[in-house]
Amino acid sequence: MVTVNGQFPGPRIIAREGDRVIIKVVNHVQNNISIHWHGIRQLQSGWADGPAYITQCPIQTGQSYVYNYTIKGQRGTLFYHAHVSWLRSTLYGPLIILPKKNVQYPFEKPHKEVPIIFGEWFNADPEAIIAQALQTGGGPNVSDAYTINGLPGPLYNCSAKDTFKLKVKPGKTYLLRLINAALNDELFFSIANHTLTVVEADAVYVKPFITNTILIAPGQTTNVLLKTKPHFPNATFLMLARPYATGVWFMHCHLEIHTSWGLKMAWIVLDGKLPNQKVLPPPADLPKC
Repeated sequence: MVTVNGQFPGPRIIAREGDRVIIKVVNHVQNNISIHWHGIRQLQSGWADGPAYITQCPIQTGQSYVYNYTIKGQRGTLFYHAHVSWLRSTLYGPLIILPKKNVQYPFEKPHKEVPIIFGEWFNADPEAIIAQALQTGGGPNVSDAYTINGLPGPLYNCSAKDTFKLKVKPGKTYLLRLINAALNDELFFSIANHTLTVVEADAVYVKPFITNTILIAPGQTTNVLLKTKPHFPNATFLMLARPYATGVWFMHCHLEIHTSWGLKMAWIVLDGKLPNQKVLPPPADLPKC
């Protein structure tokens, strides 16, 4: 199991809009590694984006690389994850972007902010699962459990003592920072007998709207306000994240082997004429293949 600093999910990274972020990644595992900052607009800093063999070669065992970028025009919730094969199934964590100093949220100030990260758990080595799929040409085995903040729900045998619980106070407003770090599944999220007010999606504020259920796709992030019930002290409400089960299905190729057959494309953006329209040269410590 590959993690960041021995934590699963990985440690929370907090910055403000306009901050320069400098993160040194040291690879202590046997796998090649790269880290993708999912949703960050890499303006003039494409070398820090992270997709292996696209913007950089991976960080090899024993090597390190410094990701250096500035957050411009974004505030809200994003996340980071490994971008080599299926290592992202366990290597991920929240990336929280606060507004600039002295700038308030455009909605009610929450009593507390809570990251909620959805994931998938495999009892087997995820790298072995995708390797088998590539060898056979078939689809990879599905995950054994869905997780919230790294912990499985009450439907699984292993979860009796390790289900995620969110303790709240009556009549308070909480900002839930929802992140879908699952590999392939859209998930429906809801809380029994409560409504959710959507205020942000993918680090962009949206016009608030109220709903009972949120559909969040893989790689998507959404901020919602939860107003707890004022007259139910010591009550317990179920928090639920579930995949598609019935209804209309969206069919598309999602086998990684097909990308090796050519079902992929590259988007090339050339430099512009102005200084701020040119990609900066790669850093000296960019990993070599």
